[in-house]
Amino acid sequence: MSRLRALLADHGAPDHGVELVTQGQAYALRLPETLVDAHRFEELLRLSREQCEPAAAVSVLREALALWEGPALTGTVRSPLLEAAAHTLDELRLTAVEELAAAHGRLGEHGTAAAVLRAEAVTNPLREPLIAALILALGKAGLQSDALGWFHRTRQLLADQLGVDPGAVLADAYATVLRSGARRPAPAPVAAGPVPAPAPAPAPVTPARPKGPEQGIAPSTQPHPAAPHLTIPQTAIPHPGAVEPQLLPRRPRGFTGRDNELKSLDTAVHGTPDALVVITGSAGVGKTALAVHWAHLQPTDFPDCRLFADLHGYSPTPAPDTTAVLREFLLALGVRTDRMPGSPEALGACYRELTSGRRLLIVLDNARDSQQVRPLLPGGESCVTLVTSRDRLGGLVASDAARPVAIGQLPAAQSTALLAAVLGPDPVAAEPEAAVRLADLCDGLPLALRVAAARLATRPHHGLAAFADELADEQNRLDLLNAGDTGVAAALGLSVQHLPEAARQMFHGLAPHTGATLDICTAAALAGCLPSQAADALDQLAAAQLVVEVSPRSYVLHDLVRLYARSLSPGYDPEALLRLLDHWLHTLHAACAAAEPGNEPCCALPTGARRPVAIRTFADRGNALAWYSAERETMRGAVEAAVSAGMHDRAWCLVLLQWPLILWQVRDGWIPLLEQGLASAELDDDPGAQSRTRALLGWVLAEENRPEEALVQLERAPELASRAGDTAGEAIARINLAVALMRHGDRERPRGLLVQALTLAEQASRTDTAALAHQHLTQHLLAVGIPDAAVDHAARGLALAAPPLAAPRRVLLRTLYGEALAATGRTREAERQLGDALHEAQAHAYEEGEAAARAALAALTERWRAG
Repeated sequence: MSRLRALLADHGAPDHGVELVTQGQAYALRLPETLVDAHRFEELLRLSREQCEPAAAVSVLREALALWEGPALTGTVRSPLLEAAAHTLDELRLTAVEELAAAHGRLGEHGTAAAVLRAEAVTNPLREPLIAALILALGKAGLQSDALGWFHRTRQLLADQLGVDPGAVLADAYATVLRSGARRPAPAPVAAGPVPAPAPAPAPVTPARPKGPEQGIAPSTQPHPAAPHLTIPQTAIPHPGAVEPQLLPRRPRGFTGRDNELKSLDTAVHGTPDALVVITGSAGVGKTALAVHWAHLQPTDFPDCRLFADLHGYSPTPAPDTTAVLREFLLALGVRTDRMPGSPEALGACYRELTSGRRLLIVLDNARDSQQVRPLLPGGESCVTLVTSRDRLGGLVASDAARPVAIGQLPAAQSTALLAAVLGPDPVAAEPEAAVRLADLCDGLPLALRVAAARLATRPHHGLAAFADELADEQNRLDLLNAGDTGVAAALGLSVQHLPEAARQMFHGLAPHTGATLDICTAAALAGCLPSQAADALDQLAAAQLVVEVSPRSYVLHDLVRLYARSLSPGYDPEALLRLLDHWLHTLHAACAAAEPGNEPCCALPTGARRPVAIRTFADRGNALAWYSAERETMRGAVEAAVSAGMHDRAWCLVLLQWPLILWQVRDGWIPLLEQGLASAELDDDPGAQSRTRALLGWVLAEENRPEEALVQLERAPELASRAGDTAGEAIARINLAVALMRHGDRERPRGLLVQALTLAEQASRTDTAALAHQHLTQHLLAVGIPDAAVDHAARGLALAAPPLAAPRRVLLRTLYGEALAATGRTREAERQLGDALHEAQAHAYEEGEAAARAALAALTERWRAG
């Protein structure tokens, strides 16, 4: 901060009223409002409304809009308050755009007004006042067809996405354009259909205005303008008796499954004029196979022609020139070579003219982006276009109302069916479990499954189980899923090759990641960047289908993609791993605080652990425990990575900080992880860590009914904590040892251990540990027949267990309190405590506590009846 102050002083900031001041434990940058672009923008917007002359208003509004460099408040920390402010500013910007267009309209500059509005309408296709203003501007500029096209596309979007009809503003604009068009003379008719050419000199025919981006809502920089100055020779139009060739590739062999996706294609196509469908998915997921298979299922629906072009968007082969594709299509449509139009514009106009009024299917495979597709869109309302791409092609969705159909990995049943289709049914039937495992290791990716089947087919003596064992080794999996020039790594490499630089760097940075799920905070830690930068890069990776967005700010990274990222950076930067581990440690601390509120952290963070720029937040206990459960495998991988890198201080911390989930799912196979944590604590020569880990490991062993092994760990834990000076840790160790001895049948020693633990907890001012000691003292005293003392300890523990301590602790103490009261004959008080325990357990969905309280109430009722 001192360097920042010096920098401001060097540049004369104080002379302009700019100063950096201290406010408590924070800092504030004070400066005049005139230096803040947001305030300046609002002031200019206000000034523009005071201008009587439209030219002056145009000048002021352009100055205001020039202050914008992107979305409002980009790069700031996400918060509801800032998001609300950003939304307000963005709304004001759109209002300024609308007012600028209105000012141009008052000057009679309707074409300029339409240009101003068009760019914003593309990114705000459901903002009805904006679209209405654009429609009116286009109509006044003499572009009635464009205006009407905008209305119809917007109406369709409103119906599809919101299920509503256009509002009054939009409907009135449409009616105004229709009325103004009715007063104009009708244009000259356009020649359509097959026309013979009897004369040697071609007669000019004005092409119909192309359907698609020009009539729709494409940006103004379209690659194929209407070109009204062009003419199409009549001899270019095919003879009516010509046989239409079919350009589709052969039907894909072994195609299985995809019933839902095929139905989605049917729904998107049928009943929709000029249907445009974008099939998106990751590399090797089977987009082309789905499109071609569906096309072969429609032999009678497209009697005029079925066209196909591989655009090589993601291919080592250079993408074909648009002119070459258009020539191929025109040849298929019957245009003679010697009558082929010469320029790209004439080719496009001829193509749209010949497809108008026909029932055609056009399959554009492997598109790189929307710009590559637009010149190839047909001109007829009876045509259907299928586009496949690894990119989501949001531009086509926005500008041409394309319907996206996303396809993912095959489910297990369809994956094994694909293996059977390639290998034959017998090998799969002989090893059904191995087939399922093999499909899982291939991530349900059709390309990977076909390569695996090809390897098995060439090695008939290797069964599915043996090959699955080979694939289980992550070091060799990608090599095994490679056959000649076909393989998963090659396909993914082409996707990475076409990424923007920031997204490519992010993908390389994913190498150290140890799990399948990925949020923006984790990605920022891996890449060492701001969360806003990580969000942009992840969005680009999702657009390229390299990660899958499963919820806002949360993504899934499939195993094969993660392994490919790791193969690109085999010796990845240790700093990246350190950033990731420190990110997980801070996130685990936050999860602990939410899962067990009121409890002190079970361990301090390692020396030098750096706080990440941002970590995940947890709304409540349930949210935190759900995250723990979802990320369990990720944490296991993080521990293994830390051990492999020799970062043992991080490894045992990562283990211990999972204790809320370990206690909640105590019999769920935690022992190997805890043993690994103990080994790291010993290698780190940290007696406090060894005590904590042994105490937790001993507890789990006792819960798994392995008392002898539990006592081996628990007997050593108190002395190690004492040696480390960890008073609270020693209290926990003594409590866990006492509980294990109670379960082992010892009726003498536990009381002394628990009393010592209570004293230690009070010395350390650990309310949570003291409440736990009272809980187990109550349980022990009830077991040995001293109910009066049990009542006292239960009441004292319950007083300590008030919020913020989590509800399960209160439920258990209240249940024990009720049992102790019942044992002393105080039945009504016992019934009240047990009833309260039952209600609190139900309110917090604590099923185990609810069952215990209900059982205690039933026992009390039975005793009352018997008495």
